[in-house]
Amino acid sequence: QVQVTESGGGLVQTGGSLRLSCAATGSIRDYKFIQWYRQAPGEERALLAQYKTTSATVMYTDLVIARSSASADDDEGTFNLHMNDVRPEDAAVYYCKVISISGNEYWGRGTTVIVSS
Repeated sequence: QVQVTESGGGLVQTGGSLRLSCAATGSIRDYKFIQWYRQAPGEERALLAQYKTTSATVMYTDLVIARSSASADDDEGTFNLHMNDVRPEDAAVYYCKVISISGNEYWGRGTTVIVSS
């Protein structure tokens, strides 16, 4: 069974930086896509970034493109999201989803980010 685990959430000061890490069962190359989402209270879950393993490329959405970078670490088997200039509106539960080569989707339980002023 595939397990997806997020880490790195917690309390962050406004203007600070954030580093989130996603790990899944097996190797990164066992999956076709690895994605970061977030969901703030009362809002829908929104896609932030996606890593395509076959091309080793990262796609960012407008929510984070100006303040974030993401990278995959094959040795550690993680997909990491770095965000700078954290703002109060970044407070949310951050989720990782992996999509297998056969198209199955697996979500982690999420990691909570709280932003203090």
